[in-house]
This record gives sequence, structure tokens and C-alpha cells, in this order.
Amino acid sequence: MSLGRLLRRASSKASDLLTLNPSGSSGPPSVLDGEIIYSKNNVCVHPLQVLQGLGEHHPGYLCLYMEKDELLGTTLILAWVPNSRIQRQDEEALRYITPESSPVRKAPSKRGRHAQGSGEPHQPLPMEQSSTSSLDTNLQFPENSGQLQNSKWDEQQKVFALEQICGVFRVDLGQMRSLRLFFSDEACTSGQLVVASRESQYKVFHFHHGGLDKLSEVFQQWKHCTETHLKDQQVSNEKTCMQFSIRRPKLPSSETHPEENMYKKLDVSTWLNHLNESGQVEEEYKLRKAIFFGGIDVSIRGEVWPFLLRYYSHESTSEEREALRAQKRREYSEIQQKRLSMTPEEQREFWRHVQFTVDKDVVRTDRSNQFFRGEDNPNVESMRRILLNYAVYNPTIGYSQGMSDLVAPILAEVLDESDTFWCFVGLMQNTIFVSSPRDEDMEKQLLYLRELLRLTHLRFYQHLVSLGEDGLQMLFCHRWILLCFKREFPDAEALRMWEACWAHYQTDYFHLFICVAIVVIYGDDVIEQQLATDQMLLHFGNLAMHMNGELVLRKARSLLYQFRLLPRIPCSLHDLCKLCGTGMWDSGYIPAVECTGHHPESESCPYGGTVEEPSPKSASEGKKGPKTREVFSFRK
Repeated sequence: MSLGRLLRRASSKASDLLTLNPSGSSGPPSVLDGEIIYSKNNVCVHPLQVLQGLGEHHPGYLCLYMEKDELLGTTLILAWVPNSRIQRQDEEALRYITPESSPVRKAPSKRGRHAQGSGEPHQPLPMEQSSTSSLDTNLQFPENSGQLQNSKWDEQQKVFALEQICGVFRVDLGQMRSLRLFFSDEACTSGQLVVASRESQYKVFHFHHGGLDKLSEVFQQWKHCTETHLKDQQVSNEKTCMQFSIRRPKLPSSETHPEENMYKKLDVSTWLNHLNESGQVEEEYKLRKAIFFGGIDVSIRGEVWPFLLRYYSHESTSEEREALRAQKRREYSEIQQKRLSMTPEEQREFWRHVQFTVDKDVVRTDRSNQFFRGEDNPNVESMRRILLNYAVYNPTIGYSQGMSDLVAPILAEVLDESDTFWCFVGLMQNTIFVSSPRDEDMEKQLLYLRELLRLTHLRFYQHLVSLGEDGLQMLFCHRWILLCFKREFPDAEALRMWEACWAHYQTDYFHLFICVAIVVIYGDDVIEQQLATDQMLLHFGNLAMHMNGELVLRKARSLLYQFRLLPRIPCSLHDLCKLCGTGMWDSGYIPAVECTGHHPESESCPYGGTVEEPSPKSASEGKKGPKTREVFSFRK
């Protein structure tokens, strides 16, 4: 049987078996050992971001089949093979997705090193990977121009590099710790399948072209998913336990901001509607609100971002902005000249403390972006000059790792070196969630975040408390704050979050609400499995680039809305509304401040907060853990 017919037959078998069991049925339909019950082609495993020039997608063939297991009775085996190996008719790779016990398995051919496929069925190992180093591929190249031959060779090298990183994958799902399905579209067909082993290893499969909805049906009818999903059921052996959940992209109406979906992305026409004949922005508050909910179209980011970063004032006219640009261009030139005019001793000192790190960072920042791609790219050199000049302009801050990640997107959108420099100056001066060399700045952010978690997600907060000081340091979110979520989400989604934060709508601390939203949506595993500090760091680290940014933003906006509905706020979170500009906090609705009683340097609350007695229920629970007041809690 040809490989093509084999895959078609497997797909046919899968379709026949995807009917859900009747309600109350105890398990999946009766199937043969090794029979394929689900198959889907073009399921992606994305390579790591550090691999440059290898492409964003690495599609493959994924299937599930039943296998007898002494402990579980039957178990599900998941296998994924890169399409590139299937296209080469690779017998070793084919062996992973069609076990020898399978009714659709063709007789293996005995050829050299691959003869092992004719022996006993391959025994699965958790998170097994097969590299291409042992493949017998017999590559053929065309005998024409050297340029074409080199091109083909480069493509093959890229394919091999991808296969070494994203190789054949085969795993017994019955031995895994958790399965998570994250739908990324409202039709619930596309998204990610996240498999986590008991050793906190993760594998993420991306479904870009449907199929995830049917896969969820398979998992929901598998008894070891449904049993362990129910909290009131006891499983005799811990190894049979599996955490299973499905995350939908739509939030319940009770968990969304009432103005959600009322604003479209700010495009050219709507942007011009916010400007008067002189080019001044009218009703700044409405503009910020529109950006907060809808974001900014890519085509006008370079024009709007300088306003958000306070390079341009909203009251400035078009002529005034042109005059400002000319003036700032001269100032930038003077700053650069000051750097280039350093004495030899000053240059050596500057190289040790600043330039060495900058030179090392810029060459590896955003190289997957076409704007910075390639050798001797002048845009990379522009980014380097901006960072070096900023260290001269603001020697107190100088340069710290991560600043290049903040400058690069601004330069790619604004395009002008001088304008980008002054936008970056505005970013560092007027936004709070920026790379900072001072530990006290980070500690202040973490203090606010802990308090927000105490109000919004008490169970997660209590888990942090149970871990002691290490847990309360929340190492898993340091990178979120320092790099503004840039390493957690694809560029398009991360920049959308930047814009929402830069809008300063209703709070200057919206980035903290985004942090809480990530925890609320993706932190259930941490609580359910009582993950330790290092495991928690690994859990959220492995979800980087695999989370739904739009869902996180919607949840964050909802959390901010609920926070503002509180009749009283703890004095520990007083600053979350104190710094807002005119109109940001409704003049007719200002919440009262309640003192938490933790002011070691002052006998009275510096914010004028009053202390109220906790309810009897809260007081009784205070002996077991941190005190909480019902007035501060709101639904997840």
C-alpha cells in the first residue's frame, strides 16, 4: 500500500470513529489495539525564536491511536512526524505513526539501519524525540547552475536543522501530567494543544487549519481525561491522573468590559477625524480610549506612537511638530557628537560599562524582523547608535539588557533615527513597565501585582504564600514586566499590548492587569498541581509565544473594569489610580481608601485610609493565611 493511500485510509478510519459516545457512556468506542482514531496533517510545531532563517512553521502529520496498557487498560498514543520526512518516504518516521499492530500498517521494508522496524513494536518513551542524524536520506541535487545547487542545498540544510529541533515525536498520553486545548478563534477550530509531562517538559502543537474541535471530542470521550477532570472522583493510582481542560477564546459576558467590541482599530480615516485643521488632536481622552480598546493600524503607527510616547504634545499643530523635529534633530546630533568626542580614557570606560553590552545585544535583537535582517544592516547600526547615545544622554540609567528589545519595534515603525531616539526617551520617562536597573522599581511592581492577585485570584495568591518568600518574588513574571511581554507573545500581539498600556486609559498600570489576566487564564495548572517555584517558572516560560494575546487583553480590560467598580480599594493599591491624567478617573466616582494596616514607617495611613473591622469569617480564616476582606474580592 502506498504512503498516500495509507494516510487517506487512516484519515477515513479517524472520521468513522470521531462520533461522541452517548451521554453517560463509560468510555470510547471499542477499537482494535493500534487502530488510528484521529489524524490531521499540517499540524505545526514552531521552532524556537532563536533559530533565525528557518521559518515560523514546521508542519507535520499528527495522529492518535489506541494501545493496550496493563495499568490503564487502554491508552492513547500521540505521534507527530514532520511532513518533510513523510515526503521522503522515510520508513523510520512512518513507523512512529503507524505501529506494527495497527490494522492499516503496511509491512515494513528491511533496508539497512531501518530493518529494526520489522521487529517488536516500538516502546514509547515520554517526550521522545528522533533527530535526523541517523537518517539515510540519499539526497539528490540538480546538475545545473551552481547558484541553483547552492539554493537547493541551503533549503535542505534548513529542513535538516528544523528536523533536529522539531523531530519525530511520540508519547503515551496516559503517562502525561496534563493536556490543555487553547482555542484561538471563536469558531473553536484553531489553536494549540499543549502536552505536559510529569517532568515539566512541554510540547505545543499548533492547529492553523481546523481539526482542534474534533480532537477535543476525542479527548473528552477518553475515560482517563473525563475521570480526572472531575474533582470529586478518586483515582487509585497517581500515575493514572491527568489534568485536562479546554480554554475557549470567548469570555462570558459577565467577564468582559461592557464597552468591548465597540471600537474598531484606529485607521487613517478615524485618525484624521481626531485632528482639527491645524493638526491638533481634539478630545485626547476619546483618542486614548479608542486606542485602548481597538489598537492602531500598522500603517499609521509611525505617526501616532510619537503622541503616545509624549514626543509630540496633543495640543501641537502640524507646523509646531515640524519645528520640534528640526530642533530635536540638532539636539540628537549634539548628543552623538559628545559621545564621539570622548577622551581615550572616557572611551575605554564607556566601552566597558555600555558599548560592549550594546554591541552584543543589537546583533541578536529582532533579527527575524525583515527590517533588521541580514549582515551589515544599516537599521541595526541605527539601533546601536540610539542606545549608545541614550547612555550619554541619561548616564544615570545608561544601558541595561532589554533596552534593545524596546527600541527595535519603535525604530521599525517610526523609521527615523532621531525621532526614534526621542520616542524612546519618552518611553523611559513616562511609562512604568520599562527595563530598569533598580531593584526597588521591580519590587514596587511586584507589591502591586501581589495585591491585585489577592483581590482577583485569591487561590493563586494563597499558593504563592504557601511557597514562602520565593513564591512571593514571582520570578515567572519578571520578564513580562521588564520586556513588556515582548518575549511572551508574537510581535503583533505584544505591540497591541504596548499601545493599550501607552494609552494610559483609567490607569497608568494596565500592564499589571495584563499580568493578572495571564495568571487567571493560564495559571490553573499551578494551583491544581501545586507547582513549586522553579516549576511555576518553567510552566509560564513554556507557554511563551503560545498564549492568546487578544484573549489576555480582553480579560485585562475586564479586570480593570471590575477593579474600578470596587466601592473601596486597599491603600496598598492607591497609586493604581492616583497617577491618571485628567478624565481618567471619573470625577463622580472616586473609591474610598481602606487602610491595610501595614505602614511600618507611619502610625497613620499616608493615604487617609480608614481601618474597618474584618467580618467574622475573614477573622477566623486569618489564622490560617493572609487576611482577606470580602469587599475586595470579585469573580474570576
